[in-house]
Amino acid sequence: MSARAGEQGSVSVELALLAPALLLLLLFAALAGRTQIAEGAVQEAARSAAREASLARDAATAAALARAQAERTLAAQDLRCERTTVDVDTAGFQTAPGQPGDVTVSITCVVGMADLFAPGLPGSVNVEAFFF
Repeated sequence: MSARAGEQGSVSVELALLAPALLLLLLFAALAGRTQIAEGAVQEAARSAAREASLARDAATAAALARAQAERTLAAQDLRCERTTVDVDTAGFQTAPGQPGDVTVSITCVVGMADLFAPGLPGSVNVEAFFF
């Protein structure tokens, strides 16, 4: 029996052992990529909403404009959140005229990951961003 004959089938065994690990690595890369893209989109939405709110004349208008701007920005970034929460802190509108005030926008987006792994399996990531 030659040395070559004893190695027959070893490539198949090696591939069978490595394939799940490589598939898991690929899925992890897709998960990390989607999370990174979502974090950037949510951060941009928070920045844009805070800027929009800072231009308003009163707290109620600022909150409404910020929420609308956040939704528009997330839609423009093509980020599909399962749930979106936009909190606008307009306490800066209570300061005296001529004094600086801050408007803070906090956005939480639940990004679904179920379609990455296998259809029907649950999975999501919470992405949060603050801007003031």
